[in-house]
Amino acid sequence: MAVLNKIRQKTGVLIFVIAMALFAFVLSGIFDGSASFSGKSQNVVGSVNRKDIDRVDFLQKVEAAQRQAGPSATNTQVINRVWEQEVRQAVMETQFEKLGISVEKDQMRDLLKSALGSSPEFLNSAGLFDDNKLNEYIANLKETSVEGYQSWVNYEKSIASNGLQQSYFNMVKAGLTGTLAEGEVDHNLEGNKVDVKFVQIPYSSIADSTVTVSKSDISSYIKENKKQYEAEASRDIKYVEFKEVATIDDENAIKAELNTFLNGKEAGRDDVIVAFSKIEDNENYINSNSDVKFDNRFVFKSSLPKDVAENIYNLNVGETFGPYKDGVNFKISKVIAVKQIPDSAKVRHILIPFLGAQSAAPEVTQTEDQAKVTADSLVTVLKRNRSKFPELVKAFSSDKGSVEKEGRYDWHPYNTMVPKFNDFEFEGKTGDLGVVKTIFGFHVIEIEGQKDKQKAIQVGTISREIEPSETTIDKVFRDASNFEINVGKGDFDDVATKNNYAARPVNGIKVLDENIPGIGSQRPIVRWAFEEDAKVGDVKRFTITGGYAIAQIVAKHEAGLMSVTDASATALPAIRKEKKAQLIKAGISATTLEEVAKSQNKTVRTSSAINMKNPTISGAGREPLVVGTAFGLNEGETSSLIEGANGIYMVEVTKVIPAVKLDNYQAAANRLEQQKTSAVTSKLYNALKDAADIEDNRAKTQIQ
Repeated sequence: MAVLNKIRQKTGVLIFVIAMALFAFVLSGIFDGSASFSGKSQNVVGSVNRKDIDRVDFLQKVEAAQRQAGPSATNTQVINRVWEQEVRQAVMETQFEKLGISVEKDQMRDLLKSALGSSPEFLNSAGLFDDNKLNEYIANLKETSVEGYQSWVNYEKSIASNGLQQSYFNMVKAGLTGTLAEGEVDHNLEGNKVDVKFVQIPYSSIADSTVTVSKSDISSYIKENKKQYEAEASRDIKYVEFKEVATIDDENAIKAELNTFLNGKEAGRDDVIVAFSKIEDNENYINSNSDVKFDNRFVFKSSLPKDVAENIYNLNVGETFGPYKDGVNFKISKVIAVKQIPDSAKVRHILIPFLGAQSAAPEVTQTEDQAKVTADSLVTVLKRNRSKFPELVKAFSSDKGSVEKEGRYDWHPYNTMVPKFNDFEFEGKTGDLGVVKTIFGFHVIEIEGQKDKQKAIQVGTISREIEPSETTIDKVFRDASNFEINVGKGDFDDVATKNNYAARPVNGIKVLDENIPGIGSQRPIVRWAFEEDAKVGDVKRFTITGGYAIAQIVAKHEAGLMSVTDASATALPAIRKEKKAQLIKAGISATTLEEVAKSQNKTVRTSSAINMKNPTISGAGREPLVVGTAFGLNEGETSSLIEGANGIYMVEVTKVIPAVKLDNYQAAANRLEQQKTSAVTSKLYNALKDAADIEDNRAKTQIQ
């Protein structure tokens, strides 16, 4: 309400600001080229292997996906999902075209038959798929619904694409085999073993502080490992958040208002309020004065707010308690009624859905009246013979979760089921049989048992959300505005510190990122940080959920190799390890295990049955290079110094144990073949994607 009042007060200013913003947007489009309606850059979201992804088509798919996903998915999440689908389709189509494979009419029919084979509307009287019914369905759709027919066309394309992908994957799998030679190698990698003696001088024996790593060292390391340090364009920002949060004064005002309902207002006033305790029409009174509507269900003590459960549960009928704080609300509560209710029940039921009922399957054709007649008929049958319940469940019930249990919901607590179902099973008695209508349809319910009756109360509650007043909202607006003005004249951090505001840094923001840590989904901030004319030091205010954020661009990092600073986190340890290896090796002149151990104050250790397939040394960890070196030695030979993953090593092979010779390596070959084919499903597409030429223009075309 306060926000609406503020908008009304500033209507003229608001219209002017909106007009200027639209004018500025049009001008910016003209000057930066984004207003072009014919340029390919604005009409193409991206390309994959030189296949363009059309902007209009892409947005239509995003819109459809957003409708399907509902409010649970953000626009950015949906866009990313559709983008990945488009990329996958384009990547795979490249392969289909190279191989010349396609889905022809007969194969399409087979695919549709497989996909729709269990749908009742396409089955004949014998329960078999009927091509004529499918043809009739498509023809009818084409005549009656342009949108419906287009959806069907899209469905067929999806089925065809999936069929092509499956064919492609099967072709690749068919070309993968495990040969006997490969089987023998794999068997030997696991079966050949060596016992060794070794000395390890761990890198940790040299303190990090004693190893100097310069910026030029890091720069050289980055150049030598370019692929590892390639980076997307990114931005660093900092922001101060101004939250519209209720103050103590706001909370006291809410409690004072609730007290007027608790105590009432004197007669003779224009706005007479009858005390809550004296009201008989509790539902209407609560619904007129509460942010949360009246709930007529009874509750046990365990369901009441923990801190005040005792106070409310022990009230007499008609007595009130409050105001009290419960989460983000202040409340006053009144006990309206008391009764004894079982704490758990056991039932079985048959669900008869009707057209329009929630979760009703597409094949449901009964109207509400027809479904009621069916349910009543089943009750009549069951009253004569309740042993028929299990077979009637299988024949009529649409509740798949309970059909296999003969329609039964075993012992469950009060208020587990939807309200009317719950009322029947807990307010009736064991053995009761009847029909109840809920949002899911008509339920034929039999109460099979009830346990532990205890006191339950019906509580009426007037609840008010703890929210900032108009005065508080105005103050937050002024504070944010003043901060924005002041940081334009001075240093962001200094102004924040002077006013006791927390400036939060956020580094490494990517162009398609959505979330800003601390304030959630904030695409406007990300887009602003990546605008062409955005400069380091720019400051801007953004409206966020529950307040404002004043953000400043701290740094702009263009695509390319990471800076020395950004790469230091991973480069520094790697360079230190290289330098430590050289220092350790330079300090060792001994050539035998015992001499090395003595000179470095270490002990000679042993490790048995080491194999190449799992190159791990007992007591030292995974060391592929060290193990590989050991397998290159003969029995009794000693290696030179080896730079391992965890330290410098010298090893001596004490025993060579060859793998057991097999008459046939087919079993090992079969295992390898299985591993290869299993990897196709998880790795093939990613490999094709990595090799594809993908251009992503989503940010440039203002898709995100």
